[in-house]
Amino acid sequence: MSSGSGLIGGIIVALLLLSALAAAVRASLWNASRTRLGELQKRGIRGAGSALRLLADEDRTMGALALAKMLAVALAGGLAAFLLFHQLPPLQASLAAIALIVVFALFGLVLPDAYAARRADRVAVILSGPAQLMVAILGPPAVALEALARGILTLTGSNGADETHTMHEELREAIDLHAKDGTVIKNDRDMLSGILAMQDLEVSDIMVHRTKMTMLDIEEDAKEIVNTVLKSGHTRLPVWKDNPDNIIGVLHAKNLFAALQKHNGDATKVDIEDILLPPWFVPDTRAIPDQLNAFLKRKSHFAIVVDEYGEVQGLVTLEDIIEEIVGDIKDEHDAVATGVRPKPDGSYLVDGGVAIRDLNRAFDWTLPDEEANTIAGLVIHEARMIPAVGQAFVFHCFRFEILKKRHHQITALRMTPVKRESEAAQGAED
Repeated sequence: MSSGSGLIGGIIVALLLLSALAAAVRASLWNASRTRLGELQKRGIRGAGSALRLLADEDRTMGALALAKMLAVALAGGLAAFLLFHQLPPLQASLAAIALIVVFALFGLVLPDAYAARRADRVAVILSGPAQLMVAILGPPAVALEALARGILTLTGSNGADETHTMHEELREAIDLHAKDGTVIKNDRDMLSGILAMQDLEVSDIMVHRTKMTMLDIEEDAKEIVNTVLKSGHTRLPVWKDNPDNIIGVLHAKNLFAALQKHNGDATKVDIEDILLPPWFVPDTRAIPDQLNAFLKRKSHFAIVVDEYGEVQGLVTLEDIIEEIVGDIKDEHDAVATGVRPKPDGSYLVDGGVAIRDLNRAFDWTLPDEEANTIAGLVIHEARMIPAVGQAFVFHCFRFEILKKRHHQITALRMTPVKRESEAAQGAED
């Protein structure tokens, strides 16, 4: 091999290293947490500040690193083709080129990217120095290319990527980090997390299901209606006619009592239908922030939830949304029990209709709520069946034992942390 070929080979190796460096830096900065980098900077870790400065102008940084990878691959490919096809017969040169592409893709792109993504914060700190040099050299042409690309996208009617999800993830990480440090107390953490979680929730996730609604039949005796309103503890109750899906209005306790006072307490003289408020129907797929804005705009805080076929699914109130932020709100008319009763042996007796989010908030658990809203729904989803009374299942670090059922509905179950159960068994053996 001539000295010229050796020089070209050396350049190809250098380009391979440049591609690997650019890939690693880009992956590390893309996956790094600004919150954790800020903490490292406060602790005096060298390079954390440089990484944060690179992320401060993310478009320029990512564009420069992407350009570095592209140039390295293009130049290496051209030089390799020139070298191979001048040194080897066509067939051997083609085979060597394929092998070189595999090596370049593996060691110059895939492995550095995967390694840096798994150790993002550490790699970002270590490689922030070389990254600054690459950005300083390739930043201006990268910015020019980015401006050209945005101009083309604008002409075609496209917009930039939505960074809302990324921002929410950063905020969640910051809240969790400060909670671990003790800077943010649990109640404040729950409130802040509740605000962020609202963005991903729909009305169906927080509504009072129709099986738990207190509703009134307009054909019922007026005295019975008054008794039901008094026993319910609610100020507004849906009223139906002919069938529960045909809701004709909402009875406000204030209007009912005003009518009773007008007729000297004689319920038989009260025409319930005359004092009903018009019902407000909302879709079960409406996002919670949208429903909150609708409540405020309409100056109302009670709505009937229907599905796409117009069938009643439940009801939602302004209080339900506020409770997603501040937690369960209790007043003098609310029941003391929340549906969860801790037992001396470390287990919990839980009503099937208790919301998973309420359990997680109250006990700092991490039960998943993506596929089910209630604890009974979670058991059915994980078991892939309607369990019978007495059956038990273990998942998500808990043992779930079915205690009561009503038809196909789980109404009560016992939850036992698996770790405590295993420790008790170990203690018995000892």
